[in-house]
Amino acid sequence: MQNWTTTPITAELLRGALDLERTARGVLPHRLPAWARAQNNDEQLAMAEAQPSGVRLAFRTRATAVELDALPTKRVYPGAPPRPDGVYELLVDGRPHDRAVLSGGDALVIDMTTGTAEHRPGEPGTLRFSGLPGGAKDVEIWLPHNERTELVALRTDAPVEPAPARGRRVWLHHGSSISHGSNAATPTTIWPAVAAIGAGVDLVNLGLSGSALLDPFTARAMRDTPADLISVKIGINLVNADAMRLRAFTPAVHGFLDTVREGHPAAPLLVVSPLYCRIHEDVPGPTAMDVGGLATGRLRFTATGDPADSADRVLGKLTLNVIRDELARIVAQRSADDPNLHYLDGRDLYGEADFAELPLPDDLHPDAAAHRRIGERFAAGPFAPGGPFA
Repeated sequence: MQNWTTTPITAELLRGALDLERTARGVLPHRLPAWARAQNNDEQLAMAEAQPSGVRLAFRTRATAVELDALPTKRVYPGAPPRPDGVYELLVDGRPHDRAVLSGGDALVIDMTTGTAEHRPGEPGTLRFSGLPGGAKDVEIWLPHNERTELVALRTDAPVEPAPARGRRVWLHHGSSISHGSNAATPTTIWPAVAAIGAGVDLVNLGLSGSALLDPFTARAMRDTPADLISVKIGINLVNADAMRLRAFTPAVHGFLDTVREGHPAAPLLVVSPLYCRIHEDVPGPTAMDVGGLATGRLRFTATGDPADSADRVLGKLTLNVIRDELARIVAQRSADDPNLHYLDGRDLYGEADFAELPLPDDLHPDAAAHRRIGERFAAGPFAPGGPFA
């Protein structure tokens, strides 16, 4: 019989989370602190920040077998094909070793036709990873990037301790569902993880699906989070939600950057404009979902705005091209007094030519292959010699 050691799951064993909530059944990693969550009234953001994109258990051990009890929350869309189960990936000394999924768990049933949601409770499940190499090693378990995950128990066949600091720089990134990991296959293949692993930095991912809306509490959370490198990817969600006009957008961007700079006055800060998205290049939002297509398993999005409404650059609606022009202008203005502020056109990561080769399957989000390309380009761009994160 195997002798198991049970180790309490504490914040010291987690990387990439800004808070750890104790629940009735275990602990729940959060990517926004409790005070920030208290200022939010949006269910979409509440769901997104509790999905542990970029969050991983990290420990040092001689164990050759690991068990993790967890309670996932599955999203169910009536009338649509089932979503794939979230993936847990185990790395040994930074290299992939194994991956697993959990079926069951809680269910969040979302009716896209009515906009209502129902929570159905379930039971935790157990993941088992075996065949780990002997000897002392660093182990990471990356949690599903798109599935809320309560951690119930961690068992190993040898004691564990928190992974030691390796002196790696911390990269703090904020963005939309694309940064969150939409349509990526696994948690280590979302584009920020691809870039972070390729560049040898520790990722704190504040990619928040549908919620990169220049929220002041997100800026304050970034201000208060220790980081060596910072990036903010701004634009697509503001168009999706038709949340602002240019008059409000410009001071909101300045305010967001001012707040981040309060906590990180000299860190390299990179502003990234939107990736190429054909439906919104010159057509404003809001964005609508083709609900009828769900039944056939073909999810598509469309832009419902009138291009004429963006003609007035001050009073008109935002499009991706309007946003890119304004972000470039803002960064150029501010960088005269802030030499560590930089700008990256998102189309350098994924542009029109990439769309022709790797089209957005739902017209809004990149697929797994595009995620890898974006991450590799980010590692080869901002992190390369001469880049702002070199």
